[in-house]
Amino acid sequence: MTSSSTPLRLPPGPDEAIRIDVNPETLDALLTLQREYGNMVAITTPRGRLVYFINDPDEVRRILVRRQASYGKGPGFARVRMLLGNGIIVSDGDTWRRARTMIQPAFSRQSVHRLIEQMILCSRKRAGRWRDVVAANGVLNITREMNEFALELILRSIFGTDYETHIVSNGSNPFAFLSDDSARDLGIVLKMRNLRNLLLEIVTARRRSEPHDAFDLLSMIMSATDKSGEGFSDAELIDELITLIVAGYETSAGTLNWAWSLLAAHPQAEEQLLREARTLLPNEDSITFESVGDMQYAQQLIEETLRLYPPVWIFSRQSLQDDSLTDFDVPAGTEIFFSPYILHRTEEFWPDPERFDPSRFGPQGKYQKGNRPYFPFSLGPRRCLGEYFSFLEMKIHLGYLVQRFHMETESAVFPGLDLGINLRSRNDIILRPSVQQFAK
Repeated sequence: MTSSSTPLRLPPGPDEAIRIDVNPETLDALLTLQREYGNMVAITTPRGRLVYFINDPDEVRRILVRRQASYGKGPGFARVRMLLGNGIIVSDGDTWRRARTMIQPAFSRQSVHRLIEQMILCSRKRAGRWRDVVAANGVLNITREMNEFALELILRSIFGTDYETHIVSNGSNPFAFLSDDSARDLGIVLKMRNLRNLLLEIVTARRRSEPHDAFDLLSMIMSATDKSGEGFSDAELIDELITLIVAGYETSAGTLNWAWSLLAAHPQAEEQLLREARTLLPNEDSITFESVGDMQYAQQLIEETLRLYPPVWIFSRQSLQDDSLTDFDVPAGTEIFFSPYILHRTEEFWPDPERFDPSRFGPQGKYQKGNRPYFPFSLGPRRCLGEYFSFLEMKIHLGYLVQRFHMETESAVFPGLDLGINLRSRNDIILRPSVQQFAK
């Protein structure tokens, strides 16, 4: 990088120390620093650690894709590890590579397509509930509705028939606290640890039973082996299951929460989505991976929703060795922070960035796939494994339900942002449903 006698090339930054965390104060601080110093900022923490805040999309891609081997997980993952164990999101090095290789086949397109019936089932169940709300002239807490929908779907997708026989067999869902309580504190950690015994019971029963004929993600992951022919141990498997449940549920629930709110506030977007859904998904039998794949406007709408409200608003890396970027040096041990939320709302890259406009991701949009300053699911080898599952789930859900229900906002007041590990609405979003009346 540089010789010992050559001064390090550091980005500009403030003289005072700044603490980086997952909270509103950090977002405000980073926005201020970006406005004052630009898209590459050097920060010193109160403990004297060197931190780079990087909002340059080329440098983000350089670190996450081209030089990802030189960067490991950054600070902040200790609290995630408390919740998820050492699953694929928080593991690193050989442990991560082994787990990623073993889990990846379960999320291949061919495997995910076999879960479409579960996606339709969960959407149909929401439709039944929403019809009752319409009949009673009531309102929907869409935040809670999306939490329940996404949690049920990921549990059914992972456990298949065991969802009915082992998880909700007594009439309640032991995982319901994930959707009922948005906090991700020590209390939630303890509740998740208490569920490890339930997961171990399911895994043990599977290992002792005849071959599991019905397809689900658990059967795929339990049958996976590494290069030496070894599968996951029970402890490893449970860590990965907890990771899949929490991450798989929260990503889709949060995005759909914002998507329904945006549709209620933008009737033209709703009408365009409705026309596409009526053309491509006129009935349940027409919902196939091919027809859903043809839903270009639904894809654009979801991508624009993710631009405005990425599931993880800030994440980090740490340099494992001396490195250099285009104009600056990166000493070993430097903590690197990126914020999709800030990058996606930087006017330099996204004109009129606060405006909801799904056409940004259409064929006439400024950027085409592969060159966008856009990373709601991260980039490179650590890009979210369940991205295709999430998009398929959300497109089916929106396409199915927009044909049946029109939503109107109950309040013009923005619900606010909950800037925790995941980006959520601070207050629940309330919408009023009615029978869909747009002309065919």
